[in-house]
Amino acid sequence: MRHSLAAMKKGKPTPFFLLGHPVGHSLSPAMHNAGFKALGLKARYDLLDVAPGDVPRALADLRAQGCGGANVTIPHKEAAYRFLAAHGALSDVAKMLRSVNTVVFRPDGSWFGDNTDAPGFLDALKEAFRASPRGKRILLLGCGGAGRALALTCALQGAESILVADVNLAARRRLLLALRQTAPGLPVAGLSLARARAAARECDLIVQATPVGMHAGDPSLLPADSFRKGQIVFDLIYNPAVTPLLATAQAAGARTANGLGMLLHQGARAFRLWTGRKAPIPVLRAALEKALKARSA
Repeated sequence: MRHSLAAMKKGKPTPFFLLGHPVGHSLSPAMHNAGFKALGLKARYDLLDVAPGDVPRALADLRAQGCGGANVTIPHKEAAYRFLAAHGALSDVAKMLRSVNTVVFRPDGSWFGDNTDAPGFLDALKEAFRASPRGKRILLLGCGGAGRALALTCALQGAESILVADVNLAARRRLLLALRQTAPGLPVAGLSLARARAAARECDLIVQATPVGMHAGDPSLLPADSFRKGQIVFDLIYNPAVTPLLATAQAAGARTANGLGMLLHQGARAFRLWTGRKAPIPVLRAALEKALKARSA
């Protein structure tokens, strides 16, 4: 499932890319290039802005250029899934999520699509809290691509119940349908954000998967009385490190983590898929923290 290691030890650097639109904000190049350097691999990770609709052409061009692999981010994960479903092979996780965030260009010319977001989230949850979704009452804020992946992951990991909230009623309904198909019998419900504020206090794990909190002046989606001691609150946003939601949760005594751990661990899993080598996680983490500090400054 990986590009030839021999090719990454000699000759020109093997290229890897992140496909997205927009993509300039990503910290992934700092992480992966530090990992390649630490292991002595001749490889280079760069950003590639791909317009909506151009994913098939972009992937075909990269394969023709001898690319070793690619990550795929917003808004292209579902398009990459559809293309790989028709032209390549997919992991069980990618099939379940109907979403691809990692593409491997194999030496024989074939391609393989996987999704490391879901296991990366579980890795981050375990690292930050020594916890998993099992047995927990979960509230998910945001039913887009990332929220969908994490909700389905929590369902398969033995959550006690899942509430999903989004201002987009159609997205909420689609996710509820997917949850009921994936985990029949699991108690699930869709809520407005207003109702989520009241329901949040009874939940054990709150996952924030919307963009709210990324920009100065953004409010916390939940007020202080939505939180309590003993709760776990996980915000996928990592810049700023403490979003208004996390600050509010911390003040109420909840345990919190931002999305940097998930970025790290999904990247480490992609790195291993591409190279067959275990990612040097401390090196990747240090590179991410340095890049984030520079970006924040």
